Amino acid sequence: MSKYLHVLFGLIVAATLTGCGAAPEDDLRQWMAVQKSETHPKIKPITEPKVFKPELYTMVSDVEPFSNVKLTQSLKKDSTQAASNGALIAPELARRKEPLEEFPMDGMALVGSMVKAGKPVALVTVGKLLYQVRVGDHLGQNFGRVTKISETEVSLREIVQDAAGEWIERTASLQLQERSK
Repeated sequence: MSKYLHVLFGLIVAATLTGCGAAPEDDLRQWMAVQKSETHPKIKPITEPKVFKPELYTMVSDVEPFSNVKLTQSLKKDSTQAASNGALIAPELARRKEPLEEFPMDGMALVGSMVKAGKPVALVTVGKLLYQVRVGDHLGQNFGRVTKISETEVSLREIVQDAAGEWIERTASLQLQERSK
């Protein structure tokens, strides 16, 4: 009999718990239905599109940007610039490189100058090596050619590419450096 009492007691507890579980779920569904019916989204209306007004093309008499005439003019201009650029850089590419062209200018230091056989000579160090540089010699990695040597400065003419990719000449200099002990 005690088995029957345990089973009966288990059935009563299960029925009670089942009845308790359904009530909160029904309340939740009812609350959600009320909230859904009371909530109204606020949507701003879309503005009307602008009216398209076609314009007439007034540049009919001008040269069309994609015409063969315009293209030919542009190609002639580019070829003359390329020829002048080629004339500037071609001799530099054809000659044999000198030893001081392997090093960047910021790695060189002018440490003195002297006159040898009536001509000025600059003393330039790269690392721990000392070089004698004369007017006409080449320095640095930008096709630099020595144009003038004074007691405190070596002036150069370099050939570099500008932002448009064209070769241009510019001046550079190497200033006398005092050694710190």
